[in-house]
Amino acid sequence: MFIHIRTNMDQITERVIFDDLNWEDYLNMTEGPDGVDQYTCGNENNPLHVFQSVFLPLVYAVVFLLGITGNGLLLTVLLKRRRNLRITEIYLLHLSLADLLLLFTFPFAITQGVTGWLFGTFLCKLLGLINRLNLVCGSLLLACIGFDRYLAIVHAIPSLQARRPRTVHLTCALLWLICLSVTIPNVVFLSVKGEEDNPTRLSCSYNNHGIHANNWMLTSRFVTHLLCFILPLVVMGYCYTSIVITLCQSQRSLEKQGAIRLALLVTLVFCLCWMPYNITIFMDTLVVLGAMPEQDCRGQALRERAVIVTESIGFFHCCLNPVLYAFVGVRFRRDLLKLLAKTKCLRVCLSGLQRKGLNRMSVIEAVTTTTSNQYI
Repeated sequence: MFIHIRTNMDQITERVIFDDLNWEDYLNMTEGPDGVDQYTCGNENNPLHVFQSVFLPLVYAVVFLLGITGNGLLLTVLLKRRRNLRITEIYLLHLSLADLLLLFTFPFAITQGVTGWLFGTFLCKLLGLINRLNLVCGSLLLACIGFDRYLAIVHAIPSLQARRPRTVHLTCALLWLICLSVTIPNVVFLSVKGEEDNPTRLSCSYNNHGIHANNWMLTSRFVTHLLCFILPLVVMGYCYTSIVITLCQSQRSLEKQGAIRLALLVTLVFCLCWMPYNITIFMDTLVVLGAMPEQDCRGQALRERAVIVTESIGFFHCCLNPVLYAFVGVRFRRDLLKLLAKTKCLRVCLSGLQRKGLNRMSVIEAVTTTTSNQYI
């Protein structure tokens, strides 16, 4: 998010959010393991500034608008009936909060990409912590949702104690504390500093404590792999596979079809969004550690762009969470229509939908309700 250093460890998640990469500095001097410059690239070979100043603001703006709309509606509906939330909806409430806090850092990323960092050291550290905290917590909450549904379907009777609302709230609180403990070192290493090629343009990046900041960035990269992708994917894969097997053995043919499709869709979307980024980052880490040979200037530029593009794809996942986990449910759609119908501009347009959609349900809607809210 904030990484702005001269090593090749500046492509992890934290960089993309707030850092405007100083590509000329990196290309003008790349040090090998022995500290000897290996090659240089001229500024005329630098296509990345335009790529970041145009592509990133556009992508972040789209993700921000879509994510704020979807997660904002989800959070509003859940808070209006917060005293009667189901177990899965409690997790959805925390997931929506995590996504919203992550999205609120995007305007600062857009600003830094265009003009540099303008918000001082305190906001540099605070927003860096918020971004990283909610990225990790959001991924682990997805795993919790899958595990909760696994308990509800595969081990329905034994899991009653574990699925009480009080237990779920305590689980979410503990999860936030764990994520905070993992991401708090970002506050130590983040600071505001002028860019090497333009000292008047500030960058919020890992500047403090020299080599220790580099070591933390490398550590943070492996933490990102583990907590933001590998662990959630393993948990979701196992839980949803068990759910599919259990439903296939049941007699509820209409209900299980929708539940199985949604389970597969949730896992597939998570993989499609975050697997390209994790593969790209892993390959870049191998270059950093010397396990793969250094590339020429063109190869480095392509790898840089690949990191930016794949992470941008990953951030789209926070826009899809409300669709995957809430909007498919008839109960949520009904509450949303009721909420929107209270506004004057939508009252007339939604009156017909209310009469048809809120006062009665078709057989298909009833099945969808059962499937979406109970199973997936």
